[in-house]
Amino acid sequence: QVQLVESGGGLVQPGGSLRLSCEVSGRTLDNYLIGWFRQAPGKERERVSCITGNDGTVYYEDAVKGRFTISSDNERNTVFLQMNSLNPEDTAVYYCAADALFPVSASTPSVAARLRCQLSKFDYWGQGAQVTVSS
Repeated sequence: QVQLVESGGGLVQPGGSLRLSCEVSGRTLDNYLIGWFRQAPGKERERVSCITGNDGTVYYEDAVKGRFTISSDNERNTVFLQMNSLNPEDTAVYYCAADALFPVSASTPSVAARLRCQLSKFDYWGQGAQVTVSS
């Protein structure tokens, strides 16, 4: 059984930064795809970013590209989401999720990461961390 625990949320002013952590237990990151998602009040959950546990290949949605950075520390079995230049539209509950890596046919590792991020069912979810961007 895979368990995920998020931490690092909070209140930040527009233009500020936060780093979320997702500690994974029960399995090693090497065999999993880890994704970050968010859900704002009254809106559907949306995908933010993913990282492939075995090779660190990453994928970002356009809304966060250039501002957010996903990374992993496989020795600590932890995935991070560094969020910079935050704006009020980033306010949401942020969730990390895990899915076992599955084969994809892709021309490059980046394309493979995008396909996995978009197609994964993400069977395991954390409890969520609130991020509020407000002055």
